[in-house]
Amino acid sequence: MSRFSDLFKSEKPIIGMIHLPPLPDYDGSPGLSAIIDSALNDLKVLEAMGVDGALIENEYDQPHRVEATPETISAMTSVTRAVVEASDKCVIGVEILLNDPKASLDVAKAARAQFVRTDYFVDPMSRPQYGEFNINPEDVITHRHKIGADQILILADIQVKYAKMLIDRTMEQSASLAQKHLADAIVVSGHETGDAPVTDDLDAAKRGCTIPVIIGSGTDALNVTSLLSHCDGAIVGTALMKDKVVDIDKTKKLMSTLGRF
Repeated sequence: MSRFSDLFKSEKPIIGMIHLPPLPDYDGSPGLSAIIDSALNDLKVLEAMGVDGALIENEYDQPHRVEATPETISAMTSVTRAVVEASDKCVIGVEILLNDPKASLDVAKAARAQFVRTDYFVDPMSRPQYGEFNINPEDVITHRHKIGADQILILADIQVKYAKMLIDRTMEQSASLAQKHLADAIVVSGHETGDAPVTDDLDAAKRGCTIPVIIGSGTDALNVTSLLSHCDGAIVGTALMKDKVVDIDKTKKLMSTLGRF
C-alpha cells in the first residue's frame, strides 16, 4: 500500500477545500478569530457529510504572494492547529499559495497536519503575473527531512492549471518525475478552477507512476463517478461551496452520489 492509502482509509477519498477569508496581513481581513470560526464551520459540514479530508488554503489572499511572509505562516499555523484539534474524522492538510511548499510543510509540522499540496513541484512553469517559478523538489524533500516532517505527505500537482509549461514534457513523464522525487500522490487539474481534468490526462498520469493519482479541480456530483473510475481520489472545492464557504446541501449531494451518505 502507498502512504496515501495508509493515511486515507477510503478506497477513493474525497478531500474538501477550506478556503480561508483574507488573512490578517491582507486588506479586508475579518481578523484571526473570525477566520478560525469560518474554517471550523467548514470542517463541521465536511465531517458531517462523511468527507475524508480537508485541505486548508489561503485562497482569498489576493493577490497571492509567491512566497509566504512570516505573518502568513503564523496565521496559517494558528488556523490549521485549530482545525486539527477540532477534527474527529477528517485528515487535515494545508497549502500556502502561491508556491511555498516549504512554508506549507512548516505549518503542517507545527499544527500537526498530515499532508500538504504543492501546485509546483517538478515542472518548469511560469505565469504572467509571477514569472518563472523556482522548481527544486530536492530542496523541498531535504527541508521536510530537516524539520522532522518525513511523515507529512506531499500531494504534488503536475502541469498545474493557469501556468504555462516551459519545456516539452508529457503528463506521463511529469507523473514519473514527481514520483521519483518522492511525491506521495499526483494531482491532475483542469485548465481553470472548476474545470475537470480530461480523462486522457488522468490515464496518462496513471501510466507514468505507481503512486495514487487524484483530481485537483472540477469534480462535482454529475461527473464524480465517471472521473473516479480513472483515478484514486479527488480534491473538491467549488462544487461543495456557496458564498465562499462549504455548503451542506452541495456536499450532501456529492457524497450521496457516491453512496457515502
